[in-house]
Amino acid sequence: MEPRPAPLQFDSLDAAVEFLFTRIEGPLHIGAPLGLGKPHRLLNALYARAEGDASRPLHLYTALSLDPPSGGKGLEARFLKPFVERHFGADFPRLAYVQALKRNALPAHIEIEEFYLQGGALLNSVPVQRRYASLNYTHVARALADRKLNAIVQKVARSPDGARLSLSCNTDLTFDALDAIAERGLPRPVLIAEIDPRLPWLGGSATVAPEFFDAIVMPPGPYPKLFGLPRQPVNDADYAIGFHASTRVLDGGTLQIGIGALADALCHALVLRHVDNDAYRGVLRALNCPNADDAALAPFERGLYGCSEMINEGFRKLVEVGVIKRRVVDDLAAMQRIERGGPSAHDLALLEEKGEFLHGAFYLGSPEFYGWLRDLPPDVRRCIGMKRVGEVNDLIGDIALERLQRRDARFFNTCMMATALGAAVSDALEDGRVVSGVGGQYNFVAMSHALPDSRSVLMLRATREARGEVTSNVVWNYGHTTIPRHLRDTYISEYGIADVRGRADEDCVTAMAAITDSRFQAALLDTAKQNGKLRADFTPPANATRNTPERLGAALRPFRKNGALPDYPLGSDFTPVEQRLVKALAWLKANTATRGAKLRTVWRALSARAEDSEALQRMQLDSPNSFGERLEAKLVSLALAATR
Repeated sequence: MEPRPAPLQFDSLDAAVEFLFTRIEGPLHIGAPLGLGKPHRLLNALYARAEGDASRPLHLYTALSLDPPSGGKGLEARFLKPFVERHFGADFPRLAYVQALKRNALPAHIEIEEFYLQGGALLNSVPVQRRYASLNYTHVARALADRKLNAIVQKVARSPDGARLSLSCNTDLTFDALDAIAERGLPRPVLIAEIDPRLPWLGGSATVAPEFFDAIVMPPGPYPKLFGLPRQPVNDADYAIGFHASTRVLDGGTLQIGIGALADALCHALVLRHVDNDAYRGVLRALNCPNADDAALAPFERGLYGCSEMINEGFRKLVEVGVIKRRVVDDLAAMQRIERGGPSAHDLALLEEKGEFLHGAFYLGSPEFYGWLRDLPPDVRRCIGMKRVGEVNDLIGDIALERLQRRDARFFNTCMMATALGAAVSDALEDGRVVSGVGGQYNFVAMSHALPDSRSVLMLRATREARGEVTSNVVWNYGHTTIPRHLRDTYISEYGIADVRGRADEDCVTAMAAITDSRFQAALLDTAKQNGKLRADFTPPANATRNTPERLGAALRPFRKNGALPDYPLGSDFTPVEQRLVKALAWLKANTATRGAKLRTVWRALSARAEDSEALQRMQLDSPNSFGERLEAKLVSLALAATR
């Protein structure tokens, strides 16, 4: 293969866009990474150019186009506006095409196609819903080749000496897409890198020579902050799910987790299991976990190997406390000797020199998480390997080696709903509208069935509340499923674990009913009986009829008070006063969800005394100037008192 020429260098975004328009003839079919690796400023310059030139159609293929909260109105705006400006920065470049999508105002000659969406943010965007591509993460590269991609734009990091570039946060699809395109005999896409000095440097398989790209642009500063996901509080239901889930993790095994409060709760449980095992077991006993005293739930000795498409906040904490520490190497014979317990001195040296304990395809998290990645000691940085998504989410290449590396794997993901017969609803509504996307969930569920001694665990909250109405997330049937019932494995709600892998329908129904909120169990079981899936005289065991939020709250209250279960187990992006307000505003939202509830709450608020002057000042309600502001101050005071 002939060496590639040195890339063109630009310090102007417009010049880089001009190069792209000149280099490519006809319609532009451009790929951009999901999440953090998307070069917002370059894409905005590209969109501005394309928007005004209908003769050059633009087709953008991407996923997870991140957009900060817009601020809403009323109390939500009072809270969010200062937070968004501080957390994301006043100069954060919102993606212009996302704003057009939200307004349903995308020009006719511009098309945006995504395979994963920011959760629930684009439910009502007609262009997004029309052009959503339902794909397993590992099938995306093939789909990009089908679409005859002719350009890729990507944010990268540059090594301190300037000799190498790192795909850093997004090694997931770029290499696989190029290979898929080459296999079709299609021309290599034009590759443009935007260097971001704020992006953490990760080496190893994430790095490329500068000539990997056709052009490199480094626009002048100041450089906007990286998109930081605000860490959310963890409630009682989340903690119960996380602790139940933690009992399925085996020392010396493999861990994959998703993102969100349930994943945060799981990671905190694993941390507590390792650093304060007595407190950990105390929580399990309060939750009536049948294996709370098992010897297998001791602190981790061998530790875990992390193999997850996404590296996030939870993995940071697990690495810091020494839970993630089991190293793997790409050497079958060495891994066989290590697993047999007879590694040679050479094997041990190989583990020390080349062993890695955490593999991911992309990363995303808080500003604190990015700071951790930036400041990693060299010996820890060397143990984190960024890989192609196919290498993480699938079994390819040396299957025997991957089975050894991924021993006792536990794949933890979340779903919105589950059916009594074991299907999962994770990505879309039954009317067809997409909430998020399939992403890698199906990949990990399927892999759990292919790997010996591995399990897929889908976590879900037992209920949800909307407009003042509580409904069950364990349902008899639903008009859309993400994971089919024949791949059912393990479901966990705050009320326990349903192990339904390989079980008959009747057994699946009874197990799923046992983790259903008690308010909805009888109707679920009656439906099962009516449809011939359950014998007519079946009655649930007594302990399954006590699945209530009140009982759960009482069980966990002592651990809330003694600090074992903090609101923000992995740290918070909110100030202490904002943390109090988050609770208060959530209470207020729940207690004004219906007209009747709103009237009752307003009536109570009228007699509320001023509560927490610091919080009222943060909401700019310490000196209200109108009846509306006085009422808002009263409502906030009532909510602060109710959640104190």
